[in-house]
Amino acid sequence: MSEVEEIRASPPRARYPARILIVEDDTDIAALIAHYLEKAGVPDVRGVAYYQTRMLVVVAIKQRYPGHARQAALIASQCRAAALLTRYVVVVDEDINIWDSNELLWALCTRTDPAKDIDVLRRCWSNPIDPIIPPSERGFQSRGIIDACKPYEWMNEFPKVSGASEELKKKVAAKFGTSLASKKN
Repeated sequence: MSEVEEIRASPPRARYPARILIVEDDTDIAALIAHYLEKAGVPDVRGVAYYQTRMLVVVAIKQRYPGHARQAALIASQCRAAALLTRYVVVVDEDINIWDSNELLWALCTRTDPAKDIDVLRRCWSNPIDPIIPPSERGFQSRGIIDACKPYEWMNEFPKVSGASEELKKKVAAKFGTSLASKKN
């Protein structure tokens, strides 16, 4: 093989999958999930987060077409970086801070209709260490897909978010500090 051919040769395939097995922190796995979404052609992914050792994956998108949120959820749930132990995948609009669990819960409670926005995938790849799976079914699990985005077909008419502006929240926090959070009724 000539020197030119050696330079053009692609690296061994084992290199990239091995990287998945030795991830050192949360941002690596979130970045890998975002990478798979991009490679699959999912546009306008604004962020990826995961909680509870990948059991909950959250994807933020800017919706571009009907089914965009569902597409992102399905791909995120089955990509190599998330498929092993992921139990739930939630897709939210870009206005939701995916690193703030209160905002995530708010989106789940205000932007989902359980009959329309939650799907269950059955017999997905799992891990033998998954505690909820009976021994006879090890290797398979179900997976919840939750579309917590504004409904695409009427997102322009969806009610505006009410509440204090970020500026007002900062002023109140500066004035009262954490004393408001510790008050009991």
